[in-house]
Amino acid sequence: MCTRSATRGTAPRKSCLSFTSSSNPTSEELEDGLTLLGLVGMIDPPRPEAKAAVATCRKAGIKPVMITGDHVVTASAIAKALGIMEPGDRAITGAELDAMTDETLDREVKNISVYARVSPENKIRIVKAWQRKGQVVSMTGDGVNDAPALKAADIGCAMGITGTDVAKGASDMTLTDDNFATIVDAVREGRGIYANIRKVVGFLLGTNIGEVITVFAAMLLWHKTPLVSMQLLWINLVTDSLPAIALGMEAVESDVMDRKPKPKDEGIFAHGLGVQVVLQGLMFALLTLIGFVVGENVTGSPAGGQTMAFMILSLSQIVQAFNMRSEHSLFRIGPFSNHTLNWAALISLALVCLVLFTPVGIAFGLVTLPWELYLLGLGLILVPLLVMEISKVIGLIRHRH
Repeated sequence: MCTRSATRGTAPRKSCLSFTSSSNPTSEELEDGLTLLGLVGMIDPPRPEAKAAVATCRKAGIKPVMITGDHVVTASAIAKALGIMEPGDRAITGAELDAMTDETLDREVKNISVYARVSPENKIRIVKAWQRKGQVVSMTGDGVNDAPALKAADIGCAMGITGTDVAKGASDMTLTDDNFATIVDAVREGRGIYANIRKVVGFLLGTNIGEVITVFAAMLLWHKTPLVSMQLLWINLVTDSLPAIALGMEAVESDVMDRKPKPKDEGIFAHGLGVQVVLQGLMFALLTLIGFVVGENVTGSPAGGQTMAFMILSLSQIVQAFNMRSEHSLFRIGPFSNHTLNWAALISLALVCLVLFTPVGIAFGLVTLPWELYLLGLGLILVPLLVMEISKVIGLIRHRH
């Protein structure tokens, strides 16, 4: 085989490549007389958003680990570029993992960020090692050999585009776009949903404990009921239900991924929520009882006290729904940024005013009060806002990081 080449200002140059054995040339014969023109490399680059997603995981207390069939050098380079592998982290091969006992793996697993050339058995060992540390493990995969580890993980996540049917069947969920950043977005939404559940539970229990303590304390102290059954029913239907539903639709807070993952055994009332609920219930009961006593003394009738108690308890619960939106100050997040809650509060307020200021109130045993009592009631209604804001500022209600 011969080629002709020429450079500017010179005569054509002829170079020939000949084989001593044309039917079966050796590698030395094939590489003899060649001129290197260049190299061609191929890479499957990470998605642009992957690096930011890994950084978000780190900030959220989630440790990303790469498990791959690639060469350990290639895997380490990609892991360093993405931020998966940091200074002090290790990259090991499946053969090195096979040589480790479970005790050694348990001791070293937190420092290993890359596993290369691994087998299906290796993947299960990695998952179980993290689980023995008390961690919640999410495993992603797409192949048949990933299925055992996907099944063993707390949350198995199969790839929806490249994933096999076996992998999808062994998983708890399927990622439709095969994008790691989507997993991080799902974690963010999950944390937001859990936070909203805590808010709704705290709101409902706090307000209902307030109702129970109000009636119990009044009957115990004065043998009188500050609220009749119709009034309590109206409060539960109007000022509990609509605001609670709207509170559950609160947008995910911007710093939700700055918080560390919650332990497996952590209850919903952790971080002082149970104590807060009881104290808030006592606060509502105290305000309502004050209104009941003042209203009865000023008007000279139990109906006047019940009207004050009804007004304070029902409207203060609407205010409390706004207080429960965040552990941050209400004015920092925007007092009216939850438009669903705004509408729910307006509807609840209108329904309470319907029985307070129209003849409908007669059916509920309510009466018209002097304007001074309405002003006093307005002041008592706003007390929960003041108390909650002060508690957030001084750290009694502490934002978790």
